Amino acid sequence: MRPAVAALPLMFILLSGCVAKSAFDLATLPVRAGARAVNTTADVYDRVTVSDSERDQKRGREIRQREERYGKLTREYDKARRDCSRGDDDACDDARSIYAEMDAMRASVPYEARY
Repeated sequence: MRPAVAALPLMFILLSGCVAKSAFDLATLPVRAGARAVNTTADVYDRVTVSDSERDQKRGREIRQREERYGKLTREYDKARRDCSRGDDDACDDARSIYAEMDAMRASVPYEARY
């Protein structure tokens, strides 16, 4: 037998901490890499799923805010028209500007049919 091969067990005993750890790390490397790839894929999938959910919540929040703003403008417009019909010229100008803002918003506020 070659002397280097015969000395190999002795080297493992003398350098047991370093060599054994390195050998163990080398042997388990493919398993750890595979597990890391699976975890990375799962994390990406979770982020995409959460992102869709958050995007839906954000869109719903924006729609509700537009609907609330449109409702407030409607109330202000009705009040301005009442005041305008009573002869208040400033209220007539306000009613026109409010109507213009409502008209610009109308396309972005979803229509819900009422039955």
